[in-house]
Amino acid sequence: MWRDTALIVLYATVGAVAAGLLGTAVLRLLRNRSLTASLAVVAGVTVVAMLAGTMLVAWAMLLSDHDLRVVTMVCSIAAVVSLAVALVLGRSVVRGSRALARATRTLGEEGVFTPPAGAPTAELAELGRELAETSTKLAASRARERALEESRRELVAWISHDLRTPLAGLQAMTEALEDGMVADPHVYHARMRAEVGRLSEMVGDLFELSRIQAGVLTLSRTRMSVYDLVDDALAGADALAKEHGVRLVGDGVEPVPVEVDGREMTRVLTNLLVNAIHRTPADGTVAVSARKESGDVVLAVTDACGGIAPEDLPRVFDTGWRGTDARTPPAGAGLGLAIVRGIVEAHRGQAAVHNVPGGCRFEVRLPATA
Repeated sequence: MWRDTALIVLYATVGAVAAGLLGTAVLRLLRNRSLTASLAVVAGVTVVAMLAGTMLVAWAMLLSDHDLRVVTMVCSIAAVVSLAVALVLGRSVVRGSRALARATRTLGEEGVFTPPAGAPTAELAELGRELAETSTKLAASRARERALEESRRELVAWISHDLRTPLAGLQAMTEALEDGMVADPHVYHARMRAEVGRLSEMVGDLFELSRIQAGVLTLSRTRMSVYDLVDDALAGADALAKEHGVRLVGDGVEPVPVEVDGREMTRVLTNLLVNAIHRTPADGTVAVSARKESGDVVLAVTDACGGIAPEDLPRVFDTGWRGTDARTPPAGAGLGLAIVRGIVEAHRGQAAVHNVPGGCRFEVRLPATA
């Protein structure tokens, strides 16, 4: 009995392996053909393997001709049904693949991908979802690229304008000094020094922004009280506030600890204060506050500028953007708030702006230190 079973297994294996090798060779020849042909070959290999094994076993067991015909007929019917099912499935998969290919082609040509409905297989459906998600990401990337390009054009335009003004003034003053047409050269010297200072500030801002955008801004973090940060920034902006008749208020500052680069964060607060002072009318108030909120430290600078148009709020921190009513000082180049966002994000924080009654509030959110 064991011997008969072993022989049956042996003959069935030989037939199946032979059919499998033949099918593998055919599949290699059809590797660049349609999926329908490949599925038909797979179904054929299955039936042929079964038929070959059955025929060998029948021959070894010396079945009668009648029994052999019956077995052959059954296997043939199974082969026809299997091939029909494989062809139907193959055509369905091919149609789904072609529909997906057409939709993908529109992604490359028009930038929009709409996944075809009724994917025949889960794999094609998953591929369609992945392509749709990729299309969404590409659209967002293109939108960011357009916004960046627009900001770059605005930056070049503003920089060109702001550089031309002091350079033209310097040229006129130097020519007047050379021609001896100045009654008091010291006045021109003071003006020239002021213009050179403006140019130096713009170049410094450009250099700082380039370091931020290149990701090479090095931070020297130290643990310090936010009260000291605000106090240094208020002291630095006090003279400018008095010149413009603006009151600086820093009463709502909690002495909570933060781990930051003191020099860079002082620059952040100074930029915000300078912006606020320049946009606040005389006798107005600029208030600075700091509080701990949900595990973060929130620094806020509130001015009396009258508010920012809602459609402009998302672009306030863009490089070179000023809007209709510039948020940067007249001598600036639209870089102050972009530098603020870059430094804050380098500290793993967030910068935001909100309108409040009579003005707006710029907020800097930093991770709190335990």
